[in-house]
Amino acid sequence: MDQAYSDETPQGAALPGYRPPDSPAVAFVASDTAEAQAAAGRLKERYGASAPDDADIVIALGGDGLMLQTLHRFMGTGKPIYGMNRGSVGFLMNEFREEGLMERLAVAQRSVVHPLLMVAHDIHGQEFRAWGINEVFLSRQTYQAAKIRVWVDGEVRLRELIADGIMVATPAGSTAYNLSANGPILPLNAPLLALTPISAFRPRHWRGALLPDHARLRFDVLEADKRPVNAVADHTEVLSVAFVDIALDREVELVMLHDSGHSLDERILRAQFGY
Repeated sequence: MDQAYSDETPQGAALPGYRPPDSPAVAFVASDTAEAQAAAGRLKERYGASAPDDADIVIALGGDGLMLQTLHRFMGTGKPIYGMNRGSVGFLMNEFREEGLMERLAVAQRSVVHPLLMVAHDIHGQEFRAWGINEVFLSRQTYQAAKIRVWVDGEVRLRELIADGIMVATPAGSTAYNLSANGPILPLNAPLLALTPISAFRPRHWRGALLPDHARLRFDVLEADKRPVNAVADHTEVLSVAFVDIALDREVELVMLHDSGHSLDERILRAQFGY
């Protein structure tokens, strides 16, 4: 899409009045389930279909896992993704309906989010890069708890965290694994990141922190040979890491479309009230 937005657009901003082309070319991608595949077949017959790389808008049919996969697939292209739930939870998805698709796209709200960039170095000195739309987390690899030193903007904030792990979550991902680990729900346009421990043992009463989204984090794995730790960015896992750097990558924009009145920021707001 050639519509320009300022670099000052806040993380997760919902921009109402998204205007697709008068007759947008749409592509359909679907999860492997029979339900999603059947829905894709019917929609292609009804609306026609372009190749995903040539489409103005990609329609993702499945659950949140498929939405994350699709966002990763088109990362950096600015191509809008409109999801319809043919999965289980579907927090990131719109309600599935076959009728009125073009009308829904014409009034959809546009949400822009930026992923976390994880640069992980393993104990053998190899470097790995991956992006996490929801979160980046470290987790223990064996029965022994992890020992992790936490740096924020070049300053040690925790000399030794003993825990099952630790994560950094974006507002878009704050209702996922972060919430399961008792982390806070963040409004989508909040300029924040959630730093959340996973089953912390020491410091016993530490429950995490809210950080500005321009913060740069480093996690050093202490006793990495004795207490191996893995690092995960969405569906990319790096084994036996020595240290990991994490920061929001503002050069990458991920675009999601949601039905008017049911935007992602509205869903996150509702989640804070338990529904």
